[in-house]
Amino acid sequence: MELRQVEYVVGVVDAGTFTAAAAALHVSQPSLSQGIARLEAELGTQLFHRVGRGAVLSAAGEAFVGPARRMLREARLARESVEAVAELGAGTLDLVALPTLAADPVAVAVGRFRRAHPGVVVRIAEPEAARAVADRIADGRAEIGLTDALAAGEDLVVEHLVDQELVLVRPPRADDAPVRVAALASIEFVTTPVGTSTRRHLDEALARAGHEPTIAVETDQREAIVPLVLAGAGAALLPRAPAELAEQRGAVVAPVVPALRRSIALVYRPGALSPAAARFREIAREVVTTAP
Repeated sequence: MELRQVEYVVGVVDAGTFTAAAAALHVSQPSLSQGIARLEAELGTQLFHRVGRGAVLSAAGEAFVGPARRMLREARLARESVEAVAELGAGTLDLVALPTLAADPVAVAVGRFRRAHPGVVVRIAEPEAARAVADRIADGRAEIGLTDALAAGEDLVVEHLVDQELVLVRPPRADDAPVRVAALASIEFVTTPVGTSTRRHLDEALARAGHEPTIAVETDQREAIVPLVLAGAGAALLPRAPAELAEQRGAVVAPVVPALRRSIALVYRPGALSPAAARFREIAREVVTTAP
């Protein structure tokens, strides 16, 4: 099995067709097709079903693609570790984070990282589900992530970074007095679907108090939450950093008593990190340590 053949398979998965993959990898389509055919012959099974001009993974292909991504990432790590990337003059950092961490601490950490290492390109994925962050780390699509520690997943290194307060964000002219957890049951919420991080903390906090939340609007469009609150559709439970941004737009922010907090963690696979990921890890720690 050659590394180039593995790259061809992942390229077809990402591009959707043999033709598009060949163009993306800068090889001829016959070379790509022959490389995959030789690999399939070596493995004794088809990795793709050819459907018209497209390609669909077979069951064997589905089993192959996760380890293949990890193999390519480990090979890239080996190359980068002995090249200029070792000094962070070039390369790529694949980062994954919950969307609610985009403003704090991801934006600050990435900004500081880029100022120090402008030759490194940072690619950020922000899946909605907390579990998806761990999945992207585990299958090799990303190298390091920031997520709710409760959803960090098994078989990953979970490094506590910071405890983040969740506060109530209400429409303009609402009461800004502290709200007890049990009283949240009487508030109509604009929130993301079950399984997302802040929704889980809302559900679990009320469950401990013997209540269920009243959902006014449920949306997977996270960027719509603050506009919906400002329009009077309901209240939202948000981390303090995005809550303060909403406050600047006219929303009312009220603390919850006792305080609701979630543990934010850095997550990555066991073993050596690339120089870029190791440096980002250091910077993320510095950001939360020096935050006001």
